[in-house]
Amino acid sequence: MSSVAPFSLPGRFLRGNVHTHSTESDGRLPVEEVVSAYRGAGYDFLSITDHFLDRYGFPITDTDRFSDAGFTMLPGAELHAPRTEVSDLWHIVAVGLPRDFAPTTPEEDGPALARRAKAAGAFVGIPHPGWYSLSLADAETLVDAAHSVEIYNHGCQVMHDKGHGAYLLDGLLDKGHRLSTYACDDAHFKAADFGGGWIELKAQSNSPEDILEALKQGQFYSTQGPRIDDIDLAVDHVEIRCSPASRVLVAGQGYLMSHSSGIAMTRTSVSLAPLATSPWLRVIVIDDTGRSAWSNPIWK
Repeated sequence: MSSVAPFSLPGRFLRGNVHTHSTESDGRLPVEEVVSAYRGAGYDFLSITDHFLDRYGFPITDTDRFSDAGFTMLPGAELHAPRTEVSDLWHIVAVGLPRDFAPTTPEEDGPALARRAKAAGAFVGIPHPGWYSLSLADAETLVDAAHSVEIYNHGCQVMHDKGHGAYLLDGLLDKGHRLSTYACDDAHFKAADFGGGWIELKAQSNSPEDILEALKQGQFYSTQGPRIDDIDLAVDHVEIRCSPASRVLVAGQGYLMSHSSGIAMTRTSVSLAPLATSPWLRVIVIDDTGRSAWSNPIWK
């Protein structure tokens, strides 16, 4: 039995959000107040990803001045270009963009823009697929550029009941595409959309470079509140340590799954026999209020 990443890695866990907005695009609060909200809530790092569109001046919002020894800002943007099967615009989260990242050209489509962002050094995410009905076929055009799929978007959930992205993540995994998965709040501060989803990232330090590399390597888990302390993988079962949970699920290829249920469980073992033919698995911890934490996919 062996502990899996990120729990097995050196470093410490940092709480962060990689998708949110300010008045530099369509958010309600100015940058200073957005940063203050996350700092006050105990976050360790943040990327403000304002909409990279001509009508907002193609912003990569300047946040460097808000970084200090205890709080790290990463430059980012939500990129857009035509078009998906059912939407006029792609939505692509890019964290760690250089300040001189060039505006979208008329010739660029979404996949080309995502590739350019990755080549510029960014962590590239596929955001809120359920919110704008992103198809598996469309998502497959991004897999050479994207690092991660947004499994939960709190703003899209509270505003539209369309916050979940597991359908897309699992569809890509079933086709052999090795992406990680992250949660966020996508806060615009126009409703109760702040602080409902984030990542716990293991890094050697809170430097922008270490955080960005850990993002790209998938050294994190995602949560609405529950904590995952460790995941130990054996041939025939997986052991999970966590904050008090009522259910622990292990999802795999297609409809394959296994689970454990109880009262205030902080350690449980889940059989992998029902997932014997699945090349991957992921762990979901659910507390007694229905909030979830999600591991990144684990490939056998």
